[in-house]
Amino acid sequence: MLSIIPHLFTAALALPLALAPAGAAQLGDRGCDGAGRPAVLVTVTGLKPGGGSLRVQAYGPDPATFLQKGRWVRRIDVPITGRAAEVCLALPRAGRFAVAVRHDANANRKSDWNDGGGFSRNPKVTLFRLRPSFEAVVITVPQGTVRSDIVMNYRRGLSIGPIG
Repeated sequence: MLSIIPHLFTAALALPLALAPAGAAQLGDRGCDGAGRPAVLVTVTGLKPGGGSLRVQAYGPDPATFLQKGRWVRRIDVPITGRAAEVCLALPRAGRFAVAVRHDANANRKSDWNDGGGFSRNPKVTLFRLRPSFEAVVITVPQGTVRSDIVMNYRRGLSIGPIG
């Protein structure tokens, strides 16, 4: 009987990994468990290899506060190791929110040329228009969990886009 316990423990740890994209484990809050609390399950793909950290922030419901320093309603920083990550972001209430993601590729807590970013609803960004409007990225979060798939964008010469 005791020899079965380690196998059950291993199987329990493997279950969340099976639900995430290949190479990603669910990180962040515990609000994405289906308990009816407002949360966003953010699936980030297209991360540069090499690790670093991922910052996921939610802004809202006031569009005037979008991307203003310290005006997010929820922020979480998580270490990453693969090319994809799944992050649960619990929110204080249901409503309209915009999600912004930043990959700090070298985990130095500063914005560098090698860092990447992305937004809910994956708007097109350029070197001349790095910040989309709130309306271009806003998602409605109910009493429960909503998914948001975000593809990372990185600088490549004079353009910005997924690394492929």
